[in-house]
Amino acid sequence: MNTRFITRAYDPATSQRLQSEGFSRPLSQVLAGRKVLGREEMSTGLATLAPPSSLPHALEAATVLADALEEGKSIAIVGDYDCDGATASTVAYRGLGMLGFPASKLACFIPDRMEMGYGLSPAVVDAVCGKFGRPDLILTVDNGAGSFEGVARAKELGIGVIVTDHHLTGETLPDALCIVNPNGPDSAGAPRNLAGVGVIFYVLIALRSELRKRGRFDRSAQPKLAQLLDLVALGTVADVVPLDRNNRILVAQGLKRLREGAGSPGLAALFSLATQGRKDISQLSVRDLGFTLAPRINAAGRIATMDIGLECLLAGRDRAEELARNLEEINTERKAIERDMQEEAGRILRSSDLTSRPGLVLFSPNWHQGLVGLIASRVKEKVHRPVLAFAPIGRGLLRGSGRSIEGLHLRDALDFIAQSEPGIIVKFGGHALAAGLTIREDRLDDFRKSFEAVVRERLSPDALTEDILVDGALSPEEISFSLIREIDSVVWGQSFEAPLFANEFEVVRQQPLKGGEHLRARVSTGGETYEAVFFRRTSPLPGRVRLAYHPDVNEWMGRRTLQLTIEHAEE
Repeated sequence: MNTRFITRAYDPATSQRLQSEGFSRPLSQVLAGRKVLGREEMSTGLATLAPPSSLPHALEAATVLADALEEGKSIAIVGDYDCDGATASTVAYRGLGMLGFPASKLACFIPDRMEMGYGLSPAVVDAVCGKFGRPDLILTVDNGAGSFEGVARAKELGIGVIVTDHHLTGETLPDALCIVNPNGPDSAGAPRNLAGVGVIFYVLIALRSELRKRGRFDRSAQPKLAQLLDLVALGTVADVVPLDRNNRILVAQGLKRLREGAGSPGLAALFSLATQGRKDISQLSVRDLGFTLAPRINAAGRIATMDIGLECLLAGRDRAEELARNLEEINTERKAIERDMQEEAGRILRSSDLTSRPGLVLFSPNWHQGLVGLIASRVKEKVHRPVLAFAPIGRGLLRGSGRSIEGLHLRDALDFIAQSEPGIIVKFGGHALAAGLTIREDRLDDFRKSFEAVVRERLSPDALTEDILVDGALSPEEISFSLIREIDSVVWGQSFEAPLFANEFEVVRQQPLKGGEHLRARVSTGGETYEAVFFRRTSPLPGRVRLAYHPDVNEWMGRRTLQLTIEHAEE
């Protein structure tokens, strides 16, 4: 894979102003490159959140829910089977309970990924009724904006539907009581980057305001919905939505609760198990949300059902550890299955001529349908080209998940194939960089040829060189514990990426780690030598190379040392 480092543009005058406000030289340049104009923009106080009134139809949903509370109506919450959906379901259930709905009037349902698929389908509506009896209302979280048939089925049964979602929609919407979506057709001025969990959190804030107007409580006695922010933070990070200022506030406040030990007992137990007690929860970071907690919640939805994930998020201290252990076991199983799938994907890659294939379609009859998205993502990272991975689901069908790169809109490419060659794709959905689809197994070769042809036509050859945005070089004096602490004090994430620096290094020595999966090296720049680790790098580095990295802390047996975590080599 070819990589090219590009130093991120920034305004030097803004960088100087940020330095005068107390930021270090490196962080000032980093923030200026992310269009931050002053220290005030880095405030993460709840008072600066966008108001619920900025989210279209949130106040309308609040009115419907307040009426339902007064009339004693029952509500079934229907979520998605990923971490955003599970946290959104938990926030909805706990939040409605805090605002006065009795537990006997609330139920949660998350469809089985393998059996029912995504969204509020007629089958899901029927399953809800079969499990809980017919509810008066269905409240969707993190889904529903495209569920025309499911909403129609609910209406046929006399069930009203409130949709809360954040996925892109068309101009036509389901016939629900109301649809709250920051990315709907009338979303001008909305906080568009909210995850599904963020949307339902906003609806709950609006509901609390409506109930206050109706005299159920005053400001001094109102329920403290901020208690739910640890779950909002996790779902927001897990769903990889852009961390604009509004989302950074939600994540920062949720992190604060977790670090203070005031978050979900289930998350605390899961973190303790995952880190084997080596890291105190007071040290929890955004990276821990995305790479430690979220995969363990997601594992339940991928290879089992999300019921166990939901139970863990809802658990009190009495059951938190038991449920966390169950999730840890599921995640261990997930990692073993994924490892076998990755090894098979590696064998397929080694037998493929990548120079003639700008897009890849991978399939194995042994693969697990719940993990093909992870395989597509891993392979895309390795080869930097669009990748679709498929697994069998029975009935002569294959389920696939795809990941793309800048330059190829994946959903549009699938739409073109569906229209130009009817009969290959059964159904599909997604957006520019990720998509899911189902195809007929006997048309796999036809699909592969069509997909590679579309990619070859639409993707510039230059796009196959991966451009890595970096934030310039650090001097040896700047590579320090104080810079690490300063960086760690900021909430980083999608579209507000953590700093990535680049220097020219001499490689003093290097050796493989953990069976050759990773690389440990000793590198030198500016007269100083550093320990470094390059995860998922199997081939040796050249003697002199430009590396993109971030300074990190290596903790071993109570000793803390500086190290560089390498993300990319320019080659």
